[in-house]
Amino acid sequence: MGLTNKSTGSAVNCCELQIVRNGDDKVIALAGNPNVGKSTVFNALTGLNQHTGNWPGKTVCNAQGTYKLRDKNFILVDIPGTYSLMANSAEEEVARDFICFGEPDTTVVVTDATCLERNLNLVLQILEVTRNVVVCVNLMDEAKKKGIQIDLDELSLNLGVPVVATSAATKKGLDALTDEIYAVSFNKKRTFHVKMKYDDKIENAIEVILPRVKEIVKDKIDARWLSIKLLDMDDTLKTAINSFLGFDILEDEQLSSLLKQAKFGLKSHNISDENLRDMIVSGIVSRAEQIYKSCVILNNVEYTARDRKIDRLLTSKLTGIPIMLLLLGFIFWLTIIGANYPSELLSKALFWVEDRLTDMFTYFNSPPWLQGIIVTGMYRTLAWVVSVMLPPMAIFFPLFTLLEDSGYLPRIAFNMDKFFKKACAHGKQALTMCMGFGCNACGVIGCRIIDSPRERLIATLTNNFVPCNGRFPTIIALITMFFSTAVILPLRSLFSALILLSVIVLGVCMTLLVSKLLSKTLLKGVPSSFALELPPYRKPQIGKVVVRSVFDRTLFVLGRAVSVAAPAGLVIWLMSNITVNNLSLLNHCAAFLDPFARLLGLDGIILMAFILGFPANEIVVPIMIMGYMCSGKMVDMTDLNSLRELLIQNGWTYTTAICTILFSLMHFPCATTCITVKKETGSIKWTLISFLLPTIIGMLICFVVATLLKLLNIA
Repeated sequence: MGLTNKSTGSAVNCCELQIVRNGDDKVIALAGNPNVGKSTVFNALTGLNQHTGNWPGKTVCNAQGTYKLRDKNFILVDIPGTYSLMANSAEEEVARDFICFGEPDTTVVVTDATCLERNLNLVLQILEVTRNVVVCVNLMDEAKKKGIQIDLDELSLNLGVPVVATSAATKKGLDALTDEIYAVSFNKKRTFHVKMKYDDKIENAIEVILPRVKEIVKDKIDARWLSIKLLDMDDTLKTAINSFLGFDILEDEQLSSLLKQAKFGLKSHNISDENLRDMIVSGIVSRAEQIYKSCVILNNVEYTARDRKIDRLLTSKLTGIPIMLLLLGFIFWLTIIGANYPSELLSKALFWVEDRLTDMFTYFNSPPWLQGIIVTGMYRTLAWVVSVMLPPMAIFFPLFTLLEDSGYLPRIAFNMDKFFKKACAHGKQALTMCMGFGCNACGVIGCRIIDSPRERLIATLTNNFVPCNGRFPTIIALITMFFSTAVILPLRSLFSALILLSVIVLGVCMTLLVSKLLSKTLLKGVPSSFALELPPYRKPQIGKVVVRSVFDRTLFVLGRAVSVAAPAGLVIWLMSNITVNNLSLLNHCAAFLDPFARLLGLDGIILMAFILGFPANEIVVPIMIMGYMCSGKMVDMTDLNSLRELLIQNGWTYTTAICTILFSLMHFPCATTCITVKKETGSIKWTLISFLLPTIIGMLICFVVATLLKLLNIA
């Protein structure tokens, strides 16, 4: 469930792509369950000939690519991963509609050789719609390691379509796959229809309406499949069918009469609409099981023993959560330790460039105000954001992607599911929350994986309660300066990581509490059920992980932050250099906010720094320093001892540090996240709520903590 250019839409922003074919171009739909290597097949076949966008009328993203074979052009469309064509989400709707009504020349169904039985459910459903299918049995290398032997000829005979074995990660079998796609697309290979047989009562109902359906639709769509769907119709499918046909099929009086007759026959056998769907699904599952038993030999019955042993440890009620916390704590510690040196090097390099820019402006005798705006205002803000933000992201995102690639992230969702269920939220919110640790904007985009609109909105509104890497530097610096000094030097980084982990646990708890609050007030409802797949553990592909993390995540997030940091630098420079009565506008505003800020355990400078840090959280501390030093430019104080002395001289206490950490954890999201919320929800109202909700809660908590510490006479 990775965030990529595809998922974030960074390649084509807010653009709805249509399939455009020229001449005898062939459109190939690439379908499959999640986690079967579908994207690996897509990338291997299309290479760099890819582009992304949104499906028409949907926020669900698509990916298209092209490849050539024997001078023929093939347009490969990577449709969203789905377990079924019985759509229960926007992603499944898109997959169903494209396969059923997009008229692809061939549909390639990618399956996982290590769990073929489950994947065959989707294969059988697609075969009811079209015969132009090629089944790609992927991950054959992993199946071999686990002692799984698949009779591909027998499988092909049972399905009536070509079956190709591949190991897409190493590109084995892809030539055979493209050959079969070519043969099916140009009718050079005959496929035959293997009829899916259901319970006799359902078959009788189908036969009642099938002849009339054939007369109406002719060859536009498979009449038997449509007959089944008319018996088990949902509103979204009805709309899609009518749109495809160009008329309302149920307006045909004869068909409507026959449909009533068929449903009456089903009800006479106590088969309700709900029971009908269950019986259809059971029939497909039973057939998948029969085919699996006839084609698959398990040479090692205990081939999943290793995974089950690991899962007993990682998903246990006793050890699952502690291991998860230790693992996250280790990642945060590694990020803290690892980011310091590269951040220092990057800062020196960028500020060396600033010195050269200053020399250039001096050489050309430019006005001081122009140099101030461009160099010490806009460029310095950019330099600060990049130097502080890039190294932690470059470490955190690859580590996070390694967890994802290894198969551990779904286990986190499994461990957290019961807590989110109690909060009347969705278990997948655990994954989007984890993404928020890297960047809240990415976490908001990741909420697309949640099917229910209500629960997707809850996840979107609460994602900001976990700190992103932009807030980590502020929190870590304050922990280091005011709390870690209590332990001996060798253990300080470990102690800092433990306190940071405690802050993050508080953020997770607040996420759950606020989710519960929203589900009982603004967004009432009960949690929906969902199928959470625990994929097999895999050895991460280090090279691909690094490339995907750097280019698809790190640079994408950094680009958004930089785009808002430059204007912020201009505003900050103006406020700190325009004076009234010998005081800058920044200090005037801070003085105005000071009485209110004192109630929260802060001061006016701190609160003003958070407000001006709205474009990017990374610049909050530099603005504080600038305000305290009354300088007209942001100052980089890399020596934490000097910074601690500066803060103490300006009235900071342990109460101030605690409340600043709490407010850093719980305050309005940055500009990038707000823009993302607006794009994802399409609503100013929900964007405003996402801004106010953490801010009001953060202020209330800071007020309570400051008041209690004051009453207890703790400085």
